Amino acid sequence: MTMLVVLGIIAVIIGWAVMMYNNLVNLRNRVGNAFSQIDVQLTRRYDLIPNLIEAVKGYMSHEKSTLEAVINARNAAVSGLKDAAANPSDPDAIKNLAAAEATLGGTLGRLFALAESYPDLKANENMIQFQEELSSTENKVAFARQAFNDAVMGYNNACENFPSNLIANNFGFVLAEFLDIGDEVKRNVPEVSFSA
Repeated sequence: MTMLVVLGIIAVIIGWAVMMYNNLVNLRNRVGNAFSQIDVQLTRRYDLIPNLIEAVKGYMSHEKSTLEAVINARNAAVSGLKDAAANPSDPDAIKNLAAAEATLGGTLGRLFALAESYPDLKANENMIQFQEELSSTENKVAFARQAFNDAVMGYNNACENFPSNLIANNFGFVLAEFLDIGDEVKRNVPEVSFSA
């Protein structure tokens, strides 16, 4: 009888451990899925930037350093996105992506500020279309980032809360990083108004 009780207790403990492990795997996969939505929106944004550069090149040919800065920042952000997409639970990859995004946002902000001094560019139909597409994409990125951060919070809570933290610590589940732009100034979406 004692042996059955001991076996029953062992079975319950093993069942509990399997349940906790599977829950952690499910939550980590939700983080990956939520990041894939960010990936889609950021890729769309990155794909718009070369077209934006082509549209402003003719008007701002003597602003070559600004145009190159935008292109370099875009390329760094694309690279950061690829690294983060490979493992969305990697805190360093997410931090690097956030830094690259902040740099890209800053360079785009400078580009749009310069574009304000070109009346013909502000009235250009392509620029108006880019304004609408970038604005729409920025909104989608914000929603995707919120969903990702919610998934990260759920996963991190499971990794830190007792008793699932016992499984997380012993099976290599590491805390994920929130995709956040730390500086309040960097949180502002660049103004992209090109209306006359």
